[in-house]
Amino acid sequence: MLDLALRLETAEDVPFLRELYALTRAEEMAALPWDRARKDAFLRMQFDAQTLHYHLAYPHATFHIVLVNGRPAGRLYVHRGDDEIGLIDVSLLPEYRRRGIGSELLRALLADARRLGRRVTLHVERRNPALRLYERLGFRQLADEGIYLFMEWRAADMSEKLTIPTAGRAV
Repeated sequence: MLDLALRLETAEDVPFLRELYALTRAEEMAALPWDRARKDAFLRMQFDAQTLHYHLAYPHATFHIVLVNGRPAGRLYVHRGDDEIGLIDVSLLPEYRRRGIGSELLRALLADARRLGRRVTLHVERRNPALRLYERLGFRQLADEGIYLFMEWRAADMSEKLTIPTAGRAV
C-alpha cells in the first residue's frame, strides 16, 4: 500500500524538479543527435523558463511535491480561480507511473472541484499517455491547439468528496 501525500515545494526541491523535468523529456531528448552536455544545458534552460512562466502566470497557484511513502515522487501544480481549477502540471518519476498515483491525485482534485462547484481545465500534449487517463476521468476536449489539446471536466454530481493528506495547503 502506498502512503500518498503532498507538501509545498521549496528551493531545496529544485534538483529533484530538474531531474523530474528531464525524465519527462527523455524520449524527446533521445531522438536528438546532441551530446549529453548540450542536452543537459537545453533541459536546464527549458526547466528554468517553464518554472519562471508558471510562477509569473499563476502567482497564487499551489506548487506541491508528491510524496509516496515519504519520498519525492512527482509534482502537482494547481491554480484555483473563481470559477475553475486549472491543472497546470502533474508529473511523476517513471517508477511511480502506471501505479494509480496520478489517478488518485486527479480524483481528489475532481472531488474538490465537485464540492466547490468548479470545472477543471488542463492542456495536454496529444501524444502524452496521460490523455487516455483524462478521457477516462471524464475530461472532454474543448479546443485543438496544435500540439496541445485544451480539455475540461465538469461535475455531474456535486456530492462526492475525496481528500489527500497534505503538509501545507489543500490540493
